[in-house]
Amino acid sequence: MQMTGNTILITGGASGIGRGLAEAFHRMGNQVIIAGRRKALLQEVAKANPGMDTVELDITDAAQIQRVADGLIARYPALNVVINNAGVMPFDDAGGELDDAQAVKLVETNLLGPVRLSAALVGHLKKQPHATIINNSSVLAYVPLAATALYSATKAAIHSYTLSQRFMLRDTKVQVLEIAPPWVDTDLIHKSGDARAMPLEQFIAETLAKLPEATTEVLVDSVLPMRANPGAGEHALVNGFNEALAADPIPVA
Repeated sequence: MQMTGNTILITGGASGIGRGLAEAFHRMGNQVIIAGRRKALLQEVAKANPGMDTVELDITDAAQIQRVADGLIARYPALNVVINNAGVMPFDDAGGELDDAQAVKLVETNLLGPVRLSAALVGHLKKQPHATIINNSSVLAYVPLAATALYSATKAAIHSYTLSQRFMLRDTKVQVLEIAPPWVDTDLIHKSGDARAMPLEQFIAETLAKLPEATTEVLVDSVLPMRANPGAGEHALVNGFNEALAADPIPVA
């Protein structure tokens, strides 16, 4: 991926990994536009980073996605990078009752949001000299966390969709990359300083170091053993992973 001279849209760009990426790309001289639902927080980030732009976007609203995409193309004809980062991570119980409203919001945010936004912008991206779509999945796409079963499933779906999207765009100038973060210490769940969580600054630095040469996936080193989920040994690995976290749960408050 070209690291400078881009016009970059980042969803969920007002906090966590999205903000970390936005500020890093902004410092490198790119035009960055952050999108999110919380206007005050968007403005706070833009104020701290003069020249960064913002756009309000509810990633669960298909009609709004199309309107925002059309507006961005008109305002930023050089837009050439889309980072699908917005996401939510509620806990659930795959062995119990379903909170249907929570489940629908989760799927619309984590799966349909990136799909819809990419579809709304891909025609424009194909016209650029070079363009990149980055989909933010998770290590849980490969090794699901049972306590967030549907979240893990949406990330597995994003990984699968990215494989298909990359194939379908193989003869265009649009590169498709996937970032699969480990547990990063952000407010996605609860920013706690837990020693098992990767510090955000370290994650951003390692990800940016790998992006220039990436062709498919962008994986920090700590993710590699879980990405190499060993086929027939998958069930033992998944069960051991979840048993370890069940014995020492992730703090949620």
